Formats: sequence, C-alpha cells, structure tokens
Amino acid sequence: MPLTFADVKKVGLKLPDVEVGTTWGTPALKVRGKMFACIASHSSAEKGTLVVRMSFDARDALVADDPGTYYLKPHYVGHPCVLARLSALRSGALPDLLHAGWQFATGPKGPDYVLQRKRRSSPAARRRWDPLASLAEPARSTRRPRRRPGAPRRRRT
Repeated sequence: MPLTFADVKKVGLKLPDVEVGTTWGTPALKVRGKMFACIASHSSAEKGTLVVRMSFDARDALVADDPGTYYLKPHYVGHPCVLARLSALRSGALPDLLHAGWQFATGPKGPDYVLQRKRRSSPAARRRWDPLASLAEPARSTRRPRRRPGAPRRRRT
C-alpha cells in the first residue's frame, strides 16, 4: 500500500518541535516555523511526491542510489531538497528521510552550504548575492541629492 501524507505526518510528529502547517497551499511539516517536508506543489513534480529539504550532497547520493524512489526536476535543482515518490517509498525509509530533513532545518547550515548554493544557483542570483559587498565601499547613487530642509525649492523650466 503506497504511503500518504497522513503516514508522513504520523512519523514526522514524533520529532521534537514539529508542527503541521501549509506551504505553497499544500500540507507541510515545519519545525520552529521552517518547512522541512511538504507535498510538491510545482507542476513539474509527479502527483504524490514528497519534498524533503536536505543538503545537496545527501540529495545527490539518494538520487544516485535509488532513482526509482528519489528524483529531481529542473525547477528543484537549485534548491536544497529531494523529491520522493510516496508510491515507491518504503515505510522503513521514511523516518530516516524525515529526520534528515528535520536536521537540515534545525541545524546550522555552515559555510559549505553557502558555497554549494552559490555554485548551483542561476547566474542572475550569483550577481545579486555577494558576501563581500558589505565590506566594500558603498555604491554611489545616480539620483539627485535631496534638498536640505529649509532650502528653497528648485523651479523646473
């Protein structure tokens, strides 16, 4: 018999500080407000798919080990998560999978997470995020400076 989200919820609620909520309109498991497992809502994912957050390395190992159960779609490649087919997922693997997601959501991410995220993200995202930007000189504005209080207004001609 294939697993359902009710089975996922029953196993997930045994972990500390876990609550049931919604994420993107689908049922989700959260720890301290952070989602660590939910039903996939993106149209590219198969029906009956569970999304579990985890590191990129752990995700790649799961997909390589059992591609019939774990998979990825292009939308999810840049996100630290794995897609799991509930119809193919063994009930014995579910507690370990949810514990991995719970640990990812509660534990510190560390510096390697930032490097992996930057490496796998889009070029536009890499341009937006620069860890050394706060150390650099602030960028000059191209806007005209604001007038001082009490200064006469400039007339437009």
